[in-house]
Amino acid sequence: MWQTAVQYHAWHALGLLVVGLAGFHVEGNWIRSAGWLLLAGIVLFSGSLYALALGAPRGMGAVTPVGGAAFILGWIAFAIGVICARTPG
Repeated sequence: MWQTAVQYHAWHALGLLVVGLAGFHVEGNWIRSAGWLLLAGIVLFSGSLYALALGAPRGMGAVTPVGGAAFILGWIAFAIGVICARTPG
């Protein structure tokens, strides 16, 4: 469980860095939303797995899928932001 939390935390922290750098070149709410969603995903997904690995009640596991959904929505928002920036007009 701890390894999964660390792995997703690391990859999405790098993704958050990419989204932040893209924000310098691409304007719009989609990129900003992507950053917030990836941050929420790290906190909710990885954070809940860290908590479970450290002995939190099993009910904390209900938060993990919400974080996973935030990851997915964050990457979708990032893709839309990049596509909209490349589309003229």
